[in-house]
Amino acid sequence: MERWDRIGRAAAYGAAAALVPYLVIKVSWVVGSLLGLLPVGRGFSLGGWLVLNTVTIGMAAAGITLGLALVRPWGTRIPGPLVGFVAWVASGFLVSILPFVVLSALVNSASEKGSSGGSGGSGGDAAMPGWESVLLQCSFVVTGIALAVALPAYVRRRWPDVLRRPERTRAPASPGLPWPAVTGTVTGLAWLYWAAGGPLGIAHRDERPADWHVLVGVGGCWALAASAAVTLLVRRRPTRLPYPLVLAPAWLGSGSMFAWSGWRLPATLYVALARPSDVSYPENVTLAVTLHLTAVLTGAGIMRTLARDRGRPGMPAGAGEPAERTAGLT
Repeated sequence: MERWDRIGRAAAYGAAAALVPYLVIKVSWVVGSLLGLLPVGRGFSLGGWLVLNTVTIGMAAAGITLGLALVRPWGTRIPGPLVGFVAWVASGFLVSILPFVVLSALVNSASEKGSSGGSGGSGGDAAMPGWESVLLQCSFVVTGIALAVALPAYVRRRWPDVLRRPERTRAPASPGLPWPAVTGTVTGLAWLYWAAGGPLGIAHRDERPADWHVLVGVGGCWALAASAAVTLLVRRRPTRLPYPLVLAPAWLGSGSMFAWSGWRLPATLYVALARPSDVSYPENVTLAVTLHLTAVLTGAGIMRTLARDRGRPGMPAGAGEPAERTAGLT
């Protein structure tokens, strides 16, 4: 147990450190754009570029703070619901995207080998040097892996009861499926249909690169995994699977839906309402807005169901006091 805790603490420091290059690069983009020293990203106005990167700077700063909060003593004094929410969103962004990074690399490698000379032109943004692109991607990957290790160690340290199956003091109010499981399944199946090349709901069939198929497919798999997991967790007779093994996909899948669809929803809604001539999505934007909004509500609904299943709405069991304090430690 002590060895696992040491590994988790080291991973928390690693998660914070991995986001520092991302933060520095984003700050340099904002400052460079304001001073006219760096070009604005392709497809953006100066204002839009500054807003986007300012938001991501704030997200990176929050991620660094979260990494340190998972290991430093002051992290146990932060209110439990706040730590839980930030950790849920961060893991939804960074941990859930790890399968996409691996699959996308494999798909792109296969497509390059299959091309006639394998020139390897990635067609990336000309405003971003290749080393910056690699460094940004490495920041995401390392932070995601580190959070996947650090967060369970922190939870075990502060709220040890959360990773244990709750005792059923009474039967669930309704034996049927919880509504987030239904909407999550519908959303996940729709995304998997698009990922498999389904034409319904697609407005621009020629604008679906391989990465788009992989990204939509991974999102669909997380939605289905979360829906299945929350169904197992709240049903009348508990599953024989280990509780953490069922809790993990519910946590990550709901966080993925809430975080990524919440991130895409404003831009998709803008395209649906303003219909700019220089921006087009593969999918029908009205349908995409509907699915993203459903995903956000579903992710929040699954998390609410999990919190209620622990017996204290909005707070993990035992979150009132850190485990160190209840054990008489400072």
